[in-house]
Amino acid sequence: MSVKIFKDTKIFVACPANAATGGPELLHQLVDALRNKLGVDAYLYYYRYFKLLNRTPVHPAYQSYNLPYVLSIKKEEDNEKNILIVSEVLSGLSLLPKFKNIRKGVWFLGVDAYYYSRVKNPFFLFKKAINKILMKMNCLPFFSLENEKIFKKLTENYNYKNDPLLALSDFYVVNSFRGLKWFSELKPIYYIPDYYVSPQFYEYANKVDWSKKENMVVYNPKKDFFTKKLIKIAKDITFVPLINMTREKVINTLLRAKVYVDFGNFPGPERIPKEAVLMGCCVITSRRGCANFYEDVSIPEEYKIEAIDKNFSKIISKIKECFLNYEHRFKDFEEFRKKLILAPQRFIEDLQKVFQKI
Repeated sequence: MSVKIFKDTKIFVACPANAATGGPELLHQLVDALRNKLGVDAYLYYYRYFKLLNRTPVHPAYQSYNLPYVLSIKKEEDNEKNILIVSEVLSGLSLLPKFKNIRKGVWFLGVDAYYYSRVKNPFFLFKKAINKILMKMNCLPFFSLENEKIFKKLTENYNYKNDPLLALSDFYVVNSFRGLKWFSELKPIYYIPDYYVSPQFYEYANKVDWSKKENMVVYNPKKDFFTKKLIKIAKDITFVPLINMTREKVINTLLRAKVYVDFGNFPGPERIPKEAVLMGCCVITSRRGCANFYEDVSIPEEYKIEAIDKNFSKIISKIKECFLNYEHRFKDFEEFRKKLILAPQRFIEDLQKVFQKI
């Protein structure tokens, strides 16, 4: 079974305006692939656009895609030949009841956001706001948002099988193997592994100068609280945070580093670990979320270490091993690197299997 594309089909992909994270970038890449590889009349459908705050709904990071967009779907476009695709967050799913006849699809960019986007508890939202401020200051959070007990409670309170909004969709797409397992009761469901790595990284993938690699560890402080604790213990290791950097600066930093660590939640396959591997870094992760699945994060098991305090010495030892034997250690990531280089073409092939012209 596939999603039928007629000669006059229009596909609208809903995306929050002026947002720049891994999820929105994948939505832009989806529209780009549909238009320029599959020849489908596809558009970004930006919602939550505030003219007083931004001159355009397109975030500067995505202007280079040069994709057409709409701010609303016309009444006559709400027909059975057209398709509306939304992400799994509540703001996206809430768009579905507004349309009667258009075919509807939900594209799961991860697992966790489906649950966290439903939280209305004032205290939880207060904690989230405080943590955002602390993360911008590169400080440890007062409240951990990575608490597995909180996530478990949310999954108990919000059973996706009983979600009336999800029930409005005609088909579902997951971009992770974890998501495929988690939302397996949704039918029909398609598995299209994402590759949301910015095109610039592919341009540099074959230009890595291995001789210029430094004994340096790079990390993302916005999502990785555990590494901040690790830094206080591993005082003889140089850690560089990816914060307040242009994309070019991120590329240059990863090109210099031998190691990238990410002990965050991995709600989806995550973008930066892929970019790091393309830029010649050894990657060490937690076993949380998608990181626990080889199909999503295809690095050897020895580089996946549970993010708990008693493993500090084990992590430090692995980092130093990568420093000392870098040329040998990076060979452990060649399979993942080759997979990433082929990923854009596979993405197109998977899309063609799901969205079939008639």
